[in-house]
Amino acid sequence: MNQHDLILEVLARREERRADRRKFIKIAGTTGAVAASASLLAACDDGPKGTIARPAPTPTPTPTAPALTDGDILNFALNLEYLEAQFYAYAATGSGLSQDILGGSGTQGEVTGGRQVNFTDPVVAAYAREIAADERAHVEYIRNAIGSTAVAQPAIDISSDPDGSFSSAARAAGLIGDGESFDPYANDENFLLGAFIFEDVGVTAYKGASPLITDKLVLEAAAGILAAEAYHAGLIRSTLYRKGIDMPTLITSTTSISDARDSLDGDSDLDQGIAMLDDASNIVPADDSAVAFSRSTGQVLNIAYLNQMAVSRGGFFPDGVNGTISLSADN
Repeated sequence: MNQHDLILEVLARREERRADRRKFIKIAGTTGAVAASASLLAACDDGPKGTIARPAPTPTPTPTAPALTDGDILNFALNLEYLEAQFYAYAATGSGLSQDILGGSGTQGEVTGGRQVNFTDPVVAAYAREIAADERAHVEYIRNAIGSTAVAQPAIDISSDPDGSFSSAARAAGLIGDGESFDPYANDENFLLGAFIFEDVGVTAYKGASPLITDKLVLEAAAGILAAEAYHAGLIRSTLYRKGIDMPTLITSTTSISDARDSLDGDSDLDQGIAMLDDASNIVPADDSAVAFSRSTGQVLNIAYLNQMAVSRGGFFPDGVNGTISLSADN
């Protein structure tokens, strides 16, 4: 090999080493990889002979949030079950849950509002009683599954006051004006609309949390509760559609509530009213593949807190929820 070819080969190898260093730095994503790249640069320094390359400073690691446990996920779900169970218990029987299933870690709160609905449709009354029993059973089941670390019931607002949670949700949906109140206990139709606010959110909450669960037995239990909540949601939606044939405002009200929920949980469309544009029924809110929507815990709390910002309280939970997961998403 002549001298000219040798020089070309040396230059080519040097360029390959530089390319390798650049590639290494580009793909190094962890603190250890960054430290390794600094060592590599020092070892391959092209400075004058005899000089010592200055080591690159080691960056401060970015703290990462601890991984959520199955207990955290179940406690988050328990807060939602407290809310649903109290609403249905009051609507169906005039009384809330017994004190023996409300205690636990965190601050135990009181329920504001709630009273028995004077149902005129015996079928709706029967639905309310069955769902109330189911939701109470969910509270007991999840508490038993978690054990001693189950969270207490937080403060819950299910009142019909003008500034209460139901009125705020109805006002956001355009169902009532400023200063007016929405009373979910006034009649069968208002009860169904109040239930509609909860049920779809419960389904998307369990669906969204399912990939976070690691224990198969816990996942099976969560899937079973998800199925029950989906039955409830389908029942409420189909009853509203049936009544909406004679009372079309019920159908348009569900679309307004759906739009209000979507405005709280971000830009993506994770919600649907009961009727589609072609006036066909829409009993199953789902994507183009007929797969039910998912919401993150933060998105669920956006709706529960009635706030599209990152907050830790408000709406149906005036003092926030108990447990590790308590912050809504910043939308």
